[in-house]
Amino acid sequence: MDTTSSQNTVAYACNPKLKEAYKLLRDGVSKRLTVILIGDFKVEYEGRAASTLDFGERILIIKRDGAVLVHRSEGYEPVNWQPGGGIIHVLLDEERLTVRAIRKNPLEVLKICFRKVYALLLLRLKDVSEFHLYASEEEMREAVLANPSLIEEGFKPISFEKKVKPGFIDVYGVDLKGRLVVVELKRSPAGREAVLQLARYLESLKGEAGRKIRGILAAPGLRKGAQKMLEKLDMEYKHLDPKLCFETLRKWKYRKISDYFKKTAAD
Repeated sequence: MDTTSSQNTVAYACNPKLKEAYKLLRDGVSKRLTVILIGDFKVEYEGRAASTLDFGERILIIKRDGAVLVHRSEGYEPVNWQPGGGIIHVLLDEERLTVRAIRKNPLEVLKICFRKVYALLLLRLKDVSEFHLYASEEEMREAVLANPSLIEEGFKPISFEKKVKPGFIDVYGVDLKGRLVVVELKRSPAGREAVLQLARYLESLKGEAGRKIRGILAAPGLRKGAQKMLEKLDMEYKHLDPKLCFETLRKWKYRKISDYFKKTAAD
């Protein structure tokens, strides 16, 4: 076992035996450190539902508040997770190192059994920075209404949150040539479901409009398969950065305040 330490790294073990990993893991959990384990393990969950995931090489993260996340080697979402505030037990027998995360209300148990640990990292992390979310979808809509050219030059919004049978259209307007345009906004990369959602909106308006309507999906990116689906359904994609929307909205609100003071001074 190779163990090192630094200012933030309390301990690091490469290919430790289960007994050594058990000692480090138990110490890390008791001291509320951030723990990262990479190894071959299985996962069992019981609670509001039940699930099992057989042995495989994965990543386990235990945060200082007791939150537990299990990640596979692909994808950004955890395959299993448990929120913080629960109880974590670390157990060892001759063949398995087991982590049990127990949540009392509602009662949920996440059981993770290692048969091999490849790496274990204990960290004392400091993070006091304030989190800034750049534009919710509602704020993105406000930015588009304030500056329609974010979608394209000549675009003029007619309404927003327009109610149709499948739901509510984010922004509804006309383009430079007078064609009707339906805009669906997403603050994260849009997938096939967003494309289908936009298609349902267009379909619901066909009878009402009596003519072809353009559909634009505005988002910071597209997930796999979304571009081909857009092309197949004869709809369009517009790259729209939430941060740019945030800055646009901030400038617009500042300008409105400045205009108010100028008008007041003139009066």
